[in-house]
Amino acid sequence: MDVPPARLTVLAGPTAVGKGTVSADVRARYPEVWLSVSATTRPARPGEVDGVHYFFVSPERFDQMVAAGEFLEWAVVHGRHRYGTPRGPVLERLTAGVPTLLEIDLAGARQVRAAMPEARFVFLAPPSWQELERRLVGRGTEGAAERERRLATARVELAAESEFDHTIVNDTVRRATDELIEVMGLTPR
Repeated sequence: MDVPPARLTVLAGPTAVGKGTVSADVRARYPEVWLSVSATTRPARPGEVDGVHYFFVSPERFDQMVAAGEFLEWAVVHGRHRYGTPRGPVLERLTAGVPTLLEIDLAGARQVRAAMPEARFVFLAPPSWQELERRLVGRGTEGAAERERRLATARVELAAESEFDHTIVNDTVRRATDELIEVMGLTPR
């Protein structure tokens, strides 16, 4: 009996909504889920490890990857740095039947929809605008100018919620993760 390829789940939403936290909770509870590692031109934040959190590449290397068609999607995020999902590892996992999760931005989700419309598209929303601002400030990873840039981007991203198949409000990580697990079709544990 042939095993059908796994279905890709794309998780997107505005900055500081908790995409990384929810994705990490999915992985902690379901280690068989493969979370794609994106490439980025931005420098690593304290504690981030190359190849684990992101592949940190130079702008020149990123250009080479784009030219070679190595990305499933890529975009300039917050008007500054580029991020992209390497295509090969995603297709390998899906073909092997591994549940696969992409945690990406709105522009990336639109590109994946064009390339792989059969994927599940999930929008992670904040419980309120005020909570999104609080989370962004609370991270303490961006200065005031970068926070304003990210909030401007978040306004645009929130307006695109209707483009997604499912919306999950991240009011609590556990509840949001439970809902994402259900959408992904994973057996509850």
